[in-house]
Amino acid sequence: MKALVTGASALRLDSVAEPEPRPDQALVEVRAIAVNRGELALMGQLPTGSRLGWDVAGTVLRAAADGTGPAPGTRVTALAERDGWAERIALSPTRLTPIPDGMEYPAAAALPVAGLTALYALEYAGTLLGRSVLITGAGGGVGRMLVQLAAAAGAEVIAQVGSPGRADGLRALGAHRVEIHDASGGATGEPVDVLVDSVGGQVLADAFGRLRPGGSVVCYGNTVREELRLPVDWGHARPGLRLRYLHLFDELTRRSVARDLASLVRLVAEGRLDPQVAAVGSWTDPETALDALRGRRANGKVVLAL
Repeated sequence: MKALVTGASALRLDSVAEPEPRPDQALVEVRAIAVNRGELALMGQLPTGSRLGWDVAGTVLRAAADGTGPAPGTRVTALAERDGWAERIALSPTRLTPIPDGMEYPAAAALPVAGLTALYALEYAGTLLGRSVLITGAGGGVGRMLVQLAAAAGAEVIAQVGSPGRADGLRALGAHRVEIHDASGGATGEPVDVLVDSVGGQVLADAFGRLRPGGSVVCYGNTVREELRLPVDWGHARPGLRLRYLHLFDELTRRSVARDLASLVRLVAEGRLDPQVAAVGSWTDPETALDALRGRRANGKVVLAL
């Protein structure tokens, strides 16, 4: 079978061994895959010929031999074990959930990493009803899901982006205000109760300065790859502050992935969550779609169809 693997300078389609499911794994035919910035980072770190891929959607070809999980023919979305960019993969039923017939595969593939990250981040943020939530990096795949979920929970959502082009559509998703980060620095803007950050560096430091006492900070990334420097009185000036870093793949060891994916699928099916698929390309020619993600020209998720 074919799979996308790392090459000398770009991804390439190559022949790989067919998966051999364990008794507790289903065999899934992949129909769409989503790309995350974490995978872009891995491309330059892994040896040539390495497999990639977390977000997938497809159809169960063979159910798990132990009798768990969905039957053959079931359409599913799933979180793969970094081998999802292939024609077929073996998956534990604990990492997948059925999707309704009306849900397109690209939308389903966009859900696992971004949706679960947003879901868990807001859980750690605490009660959102009536509170103000500042979301940095709001123009990306996770950020756009955060905006929707926080607004649905009753928060006053402030969506912060790095450039005007990244702000497109955020108000329609539920953002009460959209801000462009001031690169000159400083804690500009009104105080907030909750900060959810993926950017790191100066963006996080500036946003941190706006937190009220008793506020919450949840960080799930550091896209600028910079060290964080907080003010000397960072804790004393904000008594009761809660600060948490969310590492999705560590988090998954303590979570029911299938149940949480099912919750996201239900929200999409009910029209309460839009996966925000910004671009769909072909996995036979992935570089155009990947370049849009690298250059931050895709406001949402980038998906490849098989």
